[in-house]
Amino acid sequence: MPSLFDSIDLGAVHAANRIIMSPLTRARATEGAVPTPLMVEYYAQRAGAGLIISEATGISREGLGWPWAPGIWSAEQVAAWKPITKAVHERGGKIVCQLWHMGRMVHSSVTGLQPVSASPTTAPGQSHTYEGKKPYEEARELRVDEIPRILADYENAARNAIEAGFDGVQIHAANGYLIDEFLRDGTNHRKDEYGGAPENRIRLLREVTERVVATIGADRTSVRLSPNGDTQGTDDSAPEKVFVPAAKVLQDLGVAWLELREPGPEGTFGKTDEPKLSPEIRKVFSRPLVLNQDYTLEDAQKAVSSGLADAVSFGRKFIANPDLPRRFAEEIPLAKDDMATWYSQGPKGYTDYPFADE
Repeated sequence: MPSLFDSIDLGAVHAANRIIMSPLTRARATEGAVPTPLMVEYYAQRAGAGLIISEATGISREGLGWPWAPGIWSAEQVAAWKPITKAVHERGGKIVCQLWHMGRMVHSSVTGLQPVSASPTTAPGQSHTYEGKKPYEEARELRVDEIPRILADYENAARNAIEAGFDGVQIHAANGYLIDEFLRDGTNHRKDEYGGAPENRIRLLREVTERVVATIGADRTSVRLSPNGDTQGTDDSAPEKVFVPAAKVLQDLGVAWLELREPGPEGTFGKTDEPKLSPEIRKVFSRPLVLNQDYTLEDAQKAVSSGLADAVSFGRKFIANPDLPRRFAEEIPLAKDDMATWYSQGPKGYTDYPFADE
């Protein structure tokens, strides 16, 4: 039976183990969305992961509405990412860039632009801004003639990620952001070729993936989905009818691997009684499947040894445990993270968590 500590090939990426670091927004870039030298140390510390998925990284100014989050659309950003990927590789690690368009979760005070989405809807709750939390704003509906611009932004970001030294990319199609807003009928009320039937709502995901695959290759392209439950007010009336076919589309396009964020009834962030779709998705997606959400070491090992998953990604555990794979392997107790410093600037709660032998 496979173990979490066995190596695995995720397309062109050879991962030394199956303990994946999931994307974690940490807000340590500049206001211009440029990575900082502090981020070099943070990612290098965590290079023992089989693979690091970078924090969500904006493909354009329009799509990046989180304060102090990084982007990958400019030459300056590419240059600032290069020391980060180099440091991870020098420590023997692998890292892919998660490509992010936040859709209606953007706030105009951050971007200077009205948020865009599948349809003119407003997310519940409040947005993070440089002036503190503010209510979300109504998004405007993306016109069909604007879709080519969105696809070009993904192409540019994917090309830039490879130029910056990343081993590949992950298309962020989960968690209530732009692509997820197109996938789900709770936020997609369109009457054109991008709305209505599931195959139409899947269209943007397919076109984005096709463009990225054509740009950097299928063996360096992955996707993240969140098939079950409501995420940031984005839901669907029949998730199985859209996400299983979506996974089949990704299988046919040859993406290297697929990650699923699947909350349960006791989820730490996001709870749902909707069944997990990974068993059904497993039937149509034969390449490596990575599962995420509140996994313990024991649960993760069961998922891998049973064949339900090929690897498991961990988020918050990597915040306070830069040497998480070693702690798992040697059964060293895990440190606790400080939520107050998740999105603060500076090294506190970022690069100052000790390794087990310190």
